Amino acid sequence: MKGNGEFLNIHGDERKLMMRTFRRLKKLNIQKQSNQSYQQETQVDNGEQLTGFFDEDLQKIKETFVKSTDVIVREFKVRTEKSIKAVIIYTDGLADTTAIQNFILESLMNDASHPNLKNELLHHHSLFDWVKNSLLTIGDIREVNNFTDLYTSVLSGNTVILLDGYSGAISASTGGWEDRGVSETASQTVVRGPRESFSENIRTNTALIRRKIKDSNLLCEQKQIGRITKTNIAVMYIKGIVTDSVVEEVHQRLDRIDIDGILESGYIEELIQDDTFSPFPTISNTERPDVVAGNLLEGRVAIIVDGTPFVLLVPALFIQSFQVAEDYYQRADVATLLRMLRIICFLIALVGPSFYIAVTTYHQEMLPTPLLISLAAQREGVPFPAFVEAVMMEITFEILREAGIRMPRAVGQAVSIVGALVLGQAAVEAGIVSASMVIVVSITAIANFVFPAYNMAIAVRILRFGMMMFAATFGLYGITIALLALLLHLNSLRSFGIPFMAPFGPFILEDQKDTIFRFPQWALFSRPRLINQNNVKRENNAPPTKPAPRK
Repeated sequence: MKGNGEFLNIHGDERKLMMRTFRRLKKLNIQKQSNQSYQQETQVDNGEQLTGFFDEDLQKIKETFVKSTDVIVREFKVRTEKSIKAVIIYTDGLADTTAIQNFILESLMNDASHPNLKNELLHHHSLFDWVKNSLLTIGDIREVNNFTDLYTSVLSGNTVILLDGYSGAISASTGGWEDRGVSETASQTVVRGPRESFSENIRTNTALIRRKIKDSNLLCEQKQIGRITKTNIAVMYIKGIVTDSVVEEVHQRLDRIDIDGILESGYIEELIQDDTFSPFPTISNTERPDVVAGNLLEGRVAIIVDGTPFVLLVPALFIQSFQVAEDYYQRADVATLLRMLRIICFLIALVGPSFYIAVTTYHQEMLPTPLLISLAAQREGVPFPAFVEAVMMEITFEILREAGIRMPRAVGQAVSIVGALVLGQAAVEAGIVSASMVIVVSITAIANFVFPAYNMAIAVRILRFGMMMFAATFGLYGITIALLALLLHLNSLRSFGIPFMAPFGPFILEDQKDTIFRFPQWALFSRPRLINQNNVKRENNAPPTKPAPRK
């Protein structure tokens, strides 16, 4: 009573606040109980075992797939001394019907009636064991005992066999759906090197990697992610080369994913990356099997997602975005020159427009007099400052770039090229922008296309606008401040525990042989130190020697 009396003495506003708080807590408690009961029901349903009563199990399966016309339920009888009822369940379009007819139906309906069946059953104890171990001529066969595994198996392209009187079911691998096949890569082309690329079939992709690395230490661990899609994920690495802690971290991050569906490797990348709010990619991706093989030999881990041709590679380093597979197929001097060119293009794409804005706005004294007079004459009739010019032209080019990607391939390239030429020329003639600004933006855009990694190119496109704002506000001092902040941010990034800027920060002298410079193959004798700590030695080749001159 005393407590109630004290409660009544509380002011009206406080009492209303407390009542609202009680109602919210009650509502949250009800929601929590509802979620728990739903999870319990889901767990019970997922763990429901096959009963062994043929008609009851078959009825439940038919009720589950009653509106799925692509799921075929074929009932028949196995002719032994007494006919035994059986059924096969498969998905039309995912399963190979020829294999089902030749290796399952024919075996069960014809071969099961041969005269030595009694002797066979004496060795196998039951018809179920005999069918699973001796009758079916399918390579991959396993036993399923609950409805969840049965449904997943059927919807993955396998064929499930139920026999009357047995509580288990047989899942036979009969996947045979149509796929795109192995074709030439579209996003990472090379002049010299393999032309093959990954497809959307996870088994095709793992086989392409196996073709490159024929070693029993190349392990492929598979798991399913996605409560509804149950997407197959393969984790590949070379035992003895990869760091064990990296593999454990990959598995822990993948196991923490709880999502309805995985439709592309981008889902996985966003859910396991180290830094969400950084424009720089801390996980690299590729659709080239040779690139994946090379990274596995360095000690990285590949994550392959069923349904996409892009394979994820971890850990990723900043310098990887400037390396291509062709660097190792050309001579070392050519590869080094091209890498240096890509880094120069990176700087042009990042600070090109901002440097022009800073010089023409705040630091005109840095320009030679003839060039300054030429720029002033071009800008004579332009009503906007350099920053507004640059922003307008950059946004226009981004629109044209996106339009060229989204439009049909036959007209997309023509639209982007003609649009850039026509709009740029018209803008200059109309006096909206200066000709020099069009040149600067065009060179910046072309330099942006040089990056082998598309996700790094997008990061530079985002950061370019920030650099332009700093240049318009503080001039070259603003660019310096922005670059220092960017450098600090890059050094703070990690990719699965590995510093993103390695081997520059921390500086590792021995690993500089394959960064900006690419040493000859005989000099690449060790793997990256921070990525690989188990098996550092990669090769033991002596440099080539010239033969002695003939006398």
